[in-house]
Amino acid sequence: MRILLTGASRGIGRAVAERLAEPGASLALAASRPSPELDEAAAACRELGAKVVAVIGDLADGATPERLVAGAATAFGGIDAVISNAGIAVPGNLCEIDGEAWDRTFSIKVRSAWLLARAAYPHLVAARGVFVAVASMSGVEPYPGVGAYSASKAALIMLVRQLAQEWAASGVRANLVSPGLFLSAMTQPIYADPDKKKAREALIPMHRIGDPARDLGGVMKFLVSPDAAYMTGQNLVVDGGLLGSVQTHIAGRPRSGTT
Repeated sequence: MRILLTGASRGIGRAVAERLAEPGASLALAASRPSPELDEAAAACRELGAKVVAVIGDLADGATPERLVAGAATAFGGIDAVISNAGIAVPGNLCEIDGEAWDRTFSIKVRSAWLLARAAYPHLVAARGVFVAVASMSGVEPYPGVGAYSASKAALIMLVRQLAQEWAASGVRANLVSPGLFLSAMTQPIYADPDKKKAREALIPMHRIGDPARDLGGVMKFLVSPDAAYMTGQNLVVDGGLLGSVQTHIAGRPRSGTT
C-alpha cells in the first residue's frame, strides 16, 4: 500500500507510521521541516521493511499539500491512502486568542486536509483508495481552554463526512479517528506530572491514558485496509470510554418509579 502520512515525525504520526510499515508498504512521511526525529522515524519504518521517502513542507502554506501529494505520487507511482494527522494546539479561550492563532490552527488542521484531499483525489480514484483524518474527542465535545483547537477539529469532522458523501460513488472512502486522552508530543508535559496523570486516568473508564502505538495504530491500519472497504463517513472515537461516561459521574442512583 502507498500511503502519504502528515505529521509523521513524532507522537501519533510516528506510531501510526511504524504500525503501517511492513514489507511491500510504501510510506511518504511528511513533516514541516527536516529533523533528527523525522530521520529516526524513516529509519525505523525502513527497518520494518517499508519503502520510505520524506516529504517536507509547512501545511500553513496553501501550496504545500499539492506538493506533498505530488512528491508521494511520483515516488510510488500513485497513492492508495492519505492520512491527515498534522495539527497544532494553541492554548486560550476564544476571547483570548488572536486572529493569527485562529487562522494558523484552521490552516494546518482543516484547510490543509481539504487541499490534501483535493490534490490526492485523482490518485485515490485510480486506486479506489481512502482518506483518513485524525480529529479529536475535542471536536465532538467542547474542551475549554483550547477554543480554536476544538472548533478546528469539529470542522474537520464535518469536512471528512462531506468528502465521504461526495466521493462515495467513485469508490473512494473518507473516515476519521478521534483520539481521547493520549500520550503524545503535545501532551507529554501534562503526563510528566504524576498527579495530573493520575487525575486524568481516574476519569477514564479503562483507567489508563491511551498509547498511540498500542491503541491507535491498529485502528488506522484497519481503516486504510480492504477490511474497511464498505465503511465511509465514520468518526471512530478511541477514548477508553471517556465521552460515554458522563452519567457515571453523577452522584446517587435513580430510584425505581415512573416518569
